[in-house]
Amino acid sequence: MLLDFFFALRAQRLAVGPEEWLALMEALARGLHESSLTGFYHLARSVLVHSEAHFDAFDLAFAQVFAGVEVDALALQGELAAWLADPARLAGLSPEERELLAALRIDELRRLLEERLREQRQRHQGGSRWVGTGGTSPFGAGGYHPTGVRIGGSSGGRSAAQVAAERRYRAYRSDLILDVRQIQVALRKLRELRREGRRDELDLPASIDRTSRNAGELELCWRPPRRNHARVVLLMDVGGSMDPHARVVSQIFSAASRSKHFRTFHAYYFHNCVYGSVYRDSWFREALPLDELLAAHRPSSKLVVVGDALMHPLELLAPDGSLDYWARNATPGIESLRRVARHFERRVWLNPEPPRFWRHQTVAAIGELFPMFPLTLDGLADAVSSLVGGRRPRRGGGAVSVDADD
Repeated sequence: MLLDFFFALRAQRLAVGPEEWLALMEALARGLHESSLTGFYHLARSVLVHSEAHFDAFDLAFAQVFAGVEVDALALQGELAAWLADPARLAGLSPEERELLAALRIDELRRLLEERLREQRQRHQGGSRWVGTGGTSPFGAGGYHPTGVRIGGSSGGRSAAQVAAERRYRAYRSDLILDVRQIQVALRKLRELRREGRRDELDLPASIDRTSRNAGELELCWRPPRRNHARVVLLMDVGGSMDPHARVVSQIFSAASRSKHFRTFHAYYFHNCVYGSVYRDSWFREALPLDELLAAHRPSSKLVVVGDALMHPLELLAPDGSLDYWARNATPGIESLRRVARHFERRVWLNPEPPRFWRHQTVAAIGELFPMFPLTLDGLADAVSSLVGGRRPRRGGGAVSVDADD
């Protein structure tokens, strides 16, 4: 059954390898699962799952393999009770053992429960006799008794297969819009750690290697500490068709601005398209000319653009196409975007609209300049991979390659 569970996890595309699986086996050998299915469920999830986004896939695999195990356990208990009730088996039992066996009889439990209910006059907390909570009485809730009857409340010993069947972690599925914490976890991968400065950090692997080569005579090796060199520039489309997405864009900004994994972080605003300037505030009161933007940020900086790329084709392709009547942009917006795309070596465009809308003319044109990803957990993970390793979108090149039925 454990091997079935391993292959079920892999079928759900969970990254469970030999290292994680051996760690789980060691944890089981140490009894960390407390010899219960619920304990095994929580233990396996903590060892095998690396992200909350995979909780739902783990639950699906767990339910597939272990659903019905609790029913089998009850059937086994019934068989055991029947076996112990055989008169031929009772001859060698002590009186105390016979009393313990009597506790398995449901009819006796029901009789005692009805008797206690007739006698009881008030609420009881704790204790071992009356119907109450938190005690060792056979009747009540929130306590413990090996053969008790639960009344109200919730079970403290629920089977893990039932927990998994509820799929209570469905909100963490990777096709849902992100929250701030998920964005922070994804952006953490943008770190560029390089060693620089004085050699004041102990290089433990090298020290062990040198010491071994010196026949055990200690030789310490030192190396410069690692410092983060990630520089991130964020451009955000605001207003108009982006108003329905204002919350998720705010989350992107909050997660990026709070992150301590960047050497520098700068955020700017635009509306629909970048023309001659971007803005340091969402009210467009403090403009930064495009020339100054490109001069201020080196080509190795990582550029993240958030926008739906939806606009009238004239706004993108024609001179003076800006919605701002007084803007008078002599250069079409697409040319400004080309300048931005040529300047930044690593760039991505996060689109909050579903990919089925990406066949729009302006979205397709922008998708030719910027690798475009949906603003979901999977999309953000792919965008980060593109920024770190230069990988293109899964479907290969922005909007124009998206299937119509996506």
